[in-house]
Amino acid sequence: MTMDKISEAVLEKVKAEAEEMIRQAESTAEERLAKAREQQNARYAEEKARIMEDAKSEASRIRAQTSISMRQEILKAKNEVIEKIVSGLKSRLADLPNNDELTVNLIKEGIQVIGKNEVVVYVSPGHIDRIKNLVKNNKDLFAIIKEYKEIKCRGGAVVGDIKSGFSIDNTFDTRIETLLPQILPEISKELFG
Repeated sequence: MTMDKISEAVLEKVKAEAEEMIRQAESTAEERLAKAREQQNARYAEEKARIMEDAKSEASRIRAQTSISMRQEILKAKNEVIEKIVSGLKSRLADLPNNDELTVNLIKEGIQVIGKNEVVVYVSPGHIDRIKNLVKNNKDLFAIIKEYKEIKCRGGAVVGDIKSGFSIDNTFDTRIETLLPQILPEISKELFG
């Protein structure tokens, strides 16, 4: 074997080894590149899933907040309707034709609770003379009521024991406020189902 042939054989062997090394390097590079792409795609998928989850959470939060706001607006509107009804009820009570007779009956109820002591009666402004005229026909009431005073109310009366200072508030306003917790659920049910 001549030197040229040996040289050629060595060169071919080196060339073959180099080509094999290049193929292995390319194969390794392709594997790494494929792995890197998979990892990048996995990260993109995770990020996309996280962003979608955040978007869903935000959408749910907005829906819940909107639902709460809508319920609050509905409750506010319902309360306004009920307040108008209660206000109208109070106004109509004050304008009843037998308002003074109702007031005298409420005075009698107050006196029954306090007892047959001397009392002062507080009635709405401008009603003192009318109430006195109704009471003067009832000797028992006339003897017990020692004084009349005005109090700001829509009707009814406050009856106070002169000696003890104990009083019974039988004004229309107080009676309505006492009844409201009982009748509001019925009104709401009737109006809003």
